[in-house]
Amino acid sequence: MANFSFDVVSEYDKAEMNNVFDQAQREITSRYDFKGTPAEIDWLDGDKSGFKITGNGEWQIDAILDIVRKKMAAREQSQKFLDTSKDVIESNLKTTKEVPLKQGLDQEKAKKVSALIREQFPKVKPQIQGDTVRVMSTSKDDLQQVMQLLRGAEFDFPLSFTNYR
Repeated sequence: MANFSFDVVSEYDKAEMNNVFDQAQREITSRYDFKGTPAEIDWLDGDKSGFKITGNGEWQIDAILDIVRKKMAAREQSQKFLDTSKDVIESNLKTTKEVPLKQGLDQEKAKKVSALIREQFPKVKPQIQGDTVRVMSTSKDDLQQVMQLLRGAEFDFPLSFTNYR
């Protein structure tokens, strides 16, 4: 009997995030209410692991974040990747907020995913492997049902599926 499997991961598409950044930057430069203000969006660091948003005040930061969220939704990227928990920094009449992008499943999150799979599908075998959860079964239909279950589950982190075999 053949074994089928797929991996559950929490990773964002870097190319899509690059497009989100470019589109948000383009909209910020063309919006009338941002003219003559320090409103801008930049990459957090060299490896593009988040956004650095600068504005006149917290209201402008929120407006730019709304633009980013809309662009992410248009490109079918989960907004759960945005870590907006960092505080706003105000200095020299500028307001700055760093918004890192969350990625990867830690042990606790992986355990939540595998516990849900075990509870609903006893025949399917989830296995935690670092920051991924490998899901194995002898039936492709069971794997499809597990994917549907995980898509419908309300986690506070985004999930995607890779290595479907």
